[in-house]
Amino acid sequence: MTRHTETPLLSVRGLTLDIPLPSGVLHAVRGIDFDLHRGETLCIVGESGSGKSLTSLAIMGLLDKNIQRSADQLDFNGIELTTASKRQMRALRGDRIAMIFQEPMTSLNPAYTIGDQLSEAMRLHRNVSREKARARAVELLEKVGITAAESRLGQYPHQLSGGLRQRVVIAMALMCEPELIIADEPTTALDVTIQAQILSLLVDLTKEMDVAMILITHDLGVVARVADKVGVMYAGELVETGPAGDVFGTPMHPYTRGLLRCIPQPGKTERGQPLGTIPGIVPSLVGAVQGCAFRTRCPHAVDACRGAIPEQGAAPHEFLCIYPDGAASAEGEMT
Repeated sequence: MTRHTETPLLSVRGLTLDIPLPSGVLHAVRGIDFDLHRGETLCIVGESGSGKSLTSLAIMGLLDKNIQRSADQLDFNGIELTTASKRQMRALRGDRIAMIFQEPMTSLNPAYTIGDQLSEAMRLHRNVSREKARARAVELLEKVGITAAESRLGQYPHQLSGGLRQRVVIAMALMCEPELIIADEPTTALDVTIQAQILSLLVDLTKEMDVAMILITHDLGVVARVADKVGVMYAGELVETGPAGDVFGTPMHPYTRGLLRCIPQPGKTERGQPLGTIPGIVPSLVGAVQGCAFRTRCPHAVDACRGAIPEQGAAPHEFLCIYPDGAASAEGEMT
């Protein structure tokens, strides 16, 4: 992976999200840090409920008003998002920062044509004529692989298949040439063959246009194919971050290694043999949360895991664990 010396496009430090509940405060995201440079793809991976989607909504400023957001730094190209006004955030969203959601039918308005929705996204942020906006829409529909793009402008979302709708959503995200795209499990609602096409398309377009992307997923196979950087999220924390080759080649955190053991590997996993599992369940994040959240599921947990957990490793590959090698030596081998 290329080592960057320029200022990151997005710099996140100490991002915390708390949700007040009748039973106490849910600490949904707990002090996460990461940087993202232009042209990079950061994949945030973790199981459901780990805080991945909330992290993306926090960056976009789309959190429910009951969710309390705080951060030491949430800097997008010199703009501090934690202190940005509603007007500033509206100007950024859809223009310099775009988001692709899980389900394309909820991203598109069923009452408006594809052409109107694509044009509106551009005319809201750019002083262009209706004709120029529609020409840009046709250009992008063709770029995302939609044939007879001109004729699609008059169609409504329900007239398109799921795969075509998601391509339209990608085209919409690209209308204003954003600097950052956040894709929150963008292929969840699609069948497997279409998923691969959409992901390949997204990655190719971001590289071609030098756009940074945060891809949120729980599919490690996807991460291995498309990521420059990986952030492994567990119970509201980024427990391991680093270049994709490092995280997959030498996973350090016990949770990361546990996840990778759950995936069949050609040449290593024998036919008929059970895949790895991670016993136990994710702990509650309501009320006081101390120590390593993974300790109740980790076979190498000791009393020290109940206290403060140091950051191990060195940039760019870092992880949270009391063991300098993430207990890899205790396991006898690296996964």
